Amino acid sequence: MNRRKFVAVGSAGLFVAKVWASGSARWMEAFGDREGESKSRDNFSNPQISIKEDGKMKFDFWRYDLKLKHTFTISRSSRDVVPVVLVKFEKDGIAAYGEASPNARYNETSDTVENFFKRVDIEKLSDPFKLEYINDYMDSISDHDSSAKAAIDIAMHDWIGKKVGIPLYKYFGGEKSRTPVSTFTIGIDTPDVIIQKVKEAADYPVLKIKVGLPNDDEIIKAVRSVTEKPLRVDANEGWKSKEEALERINWLSTQNVELIEQPMPAAQIHDVRWLRERVKMPIVADEAVSSMYSIPELATAYDGINIKLQKNGGLLKARKMIYAARVNRMKIMLGCMIESSVGITAAAQISPLVDWNDLDGNVLISNDPFKGAANDKGKIVLNDEPGLGVVPLT
Repeated sequence: MNRRKFVAVGSAGLFVAKVWASGSARWMEAFGDREGESKSRDNFSNPQISIKEDGKMKFDFWRYDLKLKHTFTISRSSRDVVPVVLVKFEKDGIAAYGEASPNARYNETSDTVENFFKRVDIEKLSDPFKLEYINDYMDSISDHDSSAKAAIDIAMHDWIGKKVGIPLYKYFGGEKSRTPVSTFTIGIDTPDVIIQKVKEAADYPVLKIKVGLPNDDEIIKAVRSVTEKPLRVDANEGWKSKEEALERINWLSTQNVELIEQPMPAAQIHDVRWLRERVKMPIVADEAVSSMYSIPELATAYDGINIKLQKNGGLLKARKMIYAARVNRMKIMLGCMIESSVGITAAAQISPLVDWNDLDGNVLISNDPFKGAANDKGKIVLNDEPGLGVVPLT
């Protein structure tokens, strides 16, 4: 594979409008408790909601537990339930949605998301078209909290698309037929369970395999016992030495593996640079990618980057990262956390602009509260509804 292949991307549209709002904010205290995280609910039809409101706008947010079909294990953690925070922004009779899926790897929880929302002055959201201003304002509140920022950014984009009456992929200058096929992720597990998961993923043409523990060989051999599909492998920073990473990648290169994602800890960029000089397999940065400003240095050690709205702060920042990666002639993967169809459909709107899709977070859960972009045997199918094109299921 040519590491330096340049892929042209479409240009993004720009709309400007002026809206206004006034009034005072108020809070409605929500309730409930789940293992130390207050106000957690999985009943979407009757969510416990916190509200910020003035005379012209309303910003609601509530917790929701996404239930995984299988225990999801990577090199550093296992989960059966993933708490997210959903948001609803209303203005001018338009309801728009967003989602935060906080991840402990970035020191984020449902509590940190809600605390961020409580610091937001709703007046600053009065003109959703001012995306640069709104993102700068959110960055002024915190240097971190990327998933909370993503939720608001996604909702602002949804509102804009609905206001002007077009789907967001068109707003971004994309062509919906160009969405890359998404991988289906197989988490770390016993060989028997991995074989079962692979069989359940029979309709998906490309698999993403999680590794990074001592039984990596066992995992890949279990996969290869039932399929010869191309694989993309993600170590999630699991290999701690460059020698170990080199040995494992050399073996994976004999197993029809297309790429390796984040083989070593994000801080060990010098070791990844050493590794890249010795392997032919493309190396993709994930946890190492913090913002568009990190991309020029990453380009000296990695062949591509994995952009995630939840990790990188939303659609506006993700698009900037796409352009920065192209300038540095890097390949681009669009990834996700475990998310509902709100977050996945948001990411799908920019997927025509990237090389690889890993947008399967919503198909790994059993209680998605929204309907949005479809996943047809790995092919992400965007609809032509304005904005995100998501609707609540209850």
